[in-house]
Amino acid sequence: MTLVHMNLLLAFAMSLTGLLMYRSHLMSALLCLEGMVLSLFILATITTLNSHFTLANMMPIILLVFAACEAAIGLALLVKISNTYGTDHVQNLNLLQC
Repeated sequence: MTLVHMNLLLAFAMSLTGLLMYRSHLMSALLCLEGMVLSLFILATITTLNSHFTLANMMPIILLVFAACEAAIGLALLVKISNTYGTDHVQNLNLLQC
């Protein structure tokens, strides 16, 4: 395993740890998710460049499309929750209320 792969896996692990530890604000959770997706995108791009499989070249682009959709939905939810509740604390959200 090269140093680049180890750094990317470490970045993914740090983002996952941040997501598990700092869950008080929705914005910090979304930033940790974006860090995870970014490290997966770079890892997929490097893996695709090292392999000579032609159909695998689409995988990083598809991952980037899903990351953009995830970011847009997360930002829309953050704005809606901030306007409704006045804060982005995750503890204040109760999904069982109507």
